[in-house]
Amino acid sequence: MTALGGPARPVLACGEVRTCLLPSFQSLDGRAAAQLLRLRADEHVRVSERPNQYVLSPEVLTGVDCRLPTANGAKVRAVGTVTARAALTEGRVLQATAYFGAPAEGPDVRRPWGHYLVRPGVVEPFGKLPVQATADGVLRGAGRGELDLGTIAEELLAQLVRHPLLDHKAPFKSRRTHLRWAARQAPENDGPTLDRFTLAEDGLRTVDLRVPENVPAVAVAGLCEDLALHDWLLTTVVHMLEHSRLGAADGPAAVLALRPAVDHLLHLWMPRAHVDRTLGHLWDVLEREPGFSRQWENLRQRIRDQLAIQAIPLLHQALSTS
Repeated sequence: MTALGGPARPVLACGEVRTCLLPSFQSLDGRAAAQLLRLRADEHVRVSERPNQYVLSPEVLTGVDCRLPTANGAKVRAVGTVTARAALTEGRVLQATAYFGAPAEGPDVRRPWGHYLVRPGVVEPFGKLPVQATADGVLRGAGRGELDLGTIAEELLAQLVRHPLLDHKAPFKSRRTHLRWAARQAPENDGPTLDRFTLAEDGLRTVDLRVPENVPAVAVAGLCEDLALHDWLLTTVVHMLEHSRLGAADGPAAVLALRPAVDHLLHLWMPRAHVDRTLGHLWDVLEREPGFSRQWENLRQRIRDQLAIQAIPLLHQALSTS
C-alpha cells in the first residue's frame, strides 16, 4: 500500500464491489459508455479497447465520520474519505466499487476537513487501529452506525442505472452480486497472497488478502473488481443453465433459453486483462481451487454441445422440407 499525502502508510485496505447486468437492451459502445461513467467534469473517463472494451470512471470521494466495523465489538471512530468508482465491461456488465485505506494509528482528536481531503481514500482511526478485527468486521458486514462500503457502492450504482442513456430493457434476467474484500499488510519481504475466497448466501462473496506496503489500494481494488466480474459471469451462466430445462425442452425452446449466454456473455471471459501485474498471479489461487476457468470452460462447452444437439433435428427438418 502507499503513502497518501503524509507519513502514515495504510496497513489495511478494504472495499466492496457491486456487479450487475447493465439495464439496457443494447450494449453501449465506447463513446456512450464514457458518457455514462462521466462522474466528474474535471476528470476524463478511461476507455480501453484491448483486449476487450473496458471503461473506467474517474474516482469520487465520500466523506465519512463514523465507527469502523469490528469483529470483536471494539468501538473505533474514524474520519476520512472513501473512494468510489465504476467500470463497464464490453458495454454490458456494470460494476461500482467503494474502498479505503487505513493507517495503523491516527490522531486522538478530529482534524479539519482539509487534513483529510489531501489524503483521498484514507480513513484515519482515533488512536490505534485493530487491524485484524477491522478486516474481519468489514468482511462480516457493517452494523448500525458503522462505515458501510456496500451502501456507498450501491448508491453509485443506483445513480448510474438512472441515466437517460439506459432503456431498462435488459436482454435477460440476472442477479446482482457483491464482493467484500480486505487486504492486510504482508510481512516484510513477503509477496501478495490471496488467503481466502468464500461464497456466501444472497450473492455475497468475500476475499481476504495480504499485500506489501508498496502496493496501492487502487491496485487491490482493480484485482477484486476483476474477481467480482468473473464470479458474476460464472454465477449468471450457471443460473441460465439451471433454468434452461436442457434435455427436457424442445429444440427451439432450449436454443432460445441459452441464446443470451452466447450473444452477451461467453466472449467476456478474460481473467487478469486489467489487473495490475504485481497482483495478476493471485488469479492462480482461484484457478487451482475452486477452478474458475475450468468451470467456465465446462459451462461453455456444455452450452455449445447442447446447441449442436438441438440443431441436428432442426437441420433434418429443414432438409426434409426442401
